[in-house]
Amino acid sequence: MKALIFGATGMVGQSVLRECLLDPHVQKVLTVGRRATDQQNNKLHELVHQDMLDLSDIEQSLVGYDACFFCLGVSSVGMTEEQYRAVTYDITLSVAQTLSILNPEMTFIYVTGAGTDSSESGRSMWARVKGKTENDLLKLPFKAAYMFRPGGILPLNNIKSRTKLYQFFYTLMRPFNPLLQKMFPNAITTSQQLGRAMIKVVREGYPKSIIESREINTI
Repeated sequence: MKALIFGATGMVGQSVLRECLLDPHVQKVLTVGRRATDQQNNKLHELVHQDMLDLSDIEQSLVGYDACFFCLGVSSVGMTEEQYRAVTYDITLSVAQTLSILNPEMTFIYVTGAGTDSSESGRSMWARVKGKTENDLLKLPFKAAYMFRPGGILPLNNIKSRTKLYQFFYTLMRPFNPLLQKMFPNAITTSQQLGRAMIKVVREGYPKSIIESREINTI
């Protein structure tokens, strides 16, 4: 497998990158983002690119990949719907449309979140935008596309959030992680489980296009 990762410096992106570098079935990983990961590995190649709405300068470097793990995302806190949509929907669909042309046999995995609103009409702004993003991704002519909806993610293996407040919370709650997993087995997953599940779904497929936390853990 040759894999593209968008958003490899975020917590979810770090998770799938780590598992890709460890997995013997993954031959090559290309990360695309506004900053490098600063990791060293023979499998790893990195492209630093600032304008995710225009990939024309790097298109030829994106050809020949079997999978894309799209992990770019921001919190909706403090954002208007227009601002949130510009990042969450516009960038995601722009990248995906380009990749569907360059790699029609690609499997595209998009990481959204528990509570995403597939109807696009609910009261929650972020859930509506995520729902539209999912729906329109599933219309693109990829070999396959899967929407991963994790709930709570417990970071393992030195995976860290770039949001300082979130990382403070994760550090504070670390001693309680085993208890949280036991109490909420269908709502909590780990960074390791998430990364491994994403890779396995690319390799083996899955009967559903929308994959919730409980299914992530089962996979």
